[in-house]
Amino acid sequence: LATRIEAKVLIAGAECSGPVFVLDEPISFWGGVDPSSGTIIDQRHPQCGRSVGGTILCLPGTIGSSSASSVLLELVRAGKAPAAIILDHPDAILLLGLVVAEQLGWAHPPALQLPKTEFGKLQLATVKISNQGIITG
Repeated sequence: LATRIEAKVLIAGAECSGPVFVLDEPISFWGGVDPSSGTIIDQRHPQCGRSVGGTILCLPGTIGSSSASSVLLELVRAGKAPAAIILDHPDAILLLGLVVAEQLGWAHPPALQLPKTEFGKLQLATVKISNQGIITG
C-alpha cells in the first residue's frame, strides 16, 4: 500500500527523501546530538549512537535549550543535518537554526508539523517529501 500524508510546512525546503527515523523519546539537540557528526550522544536517550544525518527525523518533542538552533545550524553546515524534520509541535528555538541557514543562503532541510500519533504511518524504509508537505512512500 502506498502512504500519502499531508503535513503542515513550518519551514520550506527542497523536495527530499530519506529513511524515516522516529525518535522514541524527545531529545535536546544541545548536548544530545553531536553537531559535527549528527550522532545522538545523549547516553540516556534510547537511540544513542544512531545518526540523524540524512534521515526524515520525526521528533515526538524536544527538550528545550536556547542553543538547539545553533546545533541544528552546525549540522546543516557540516552536511550532517536530517533530510527533513517532522515535529509534533513547532519548536521556535530549534527552527531558528533553519531560518538562519536560509538567511545565509545555505541549503537546509524542510521542517514540517505532523501529530506524533501519525508517526507510526511513516514506519517505512524511505519516504519522499514534496515542497507542499506531501509525504509519500
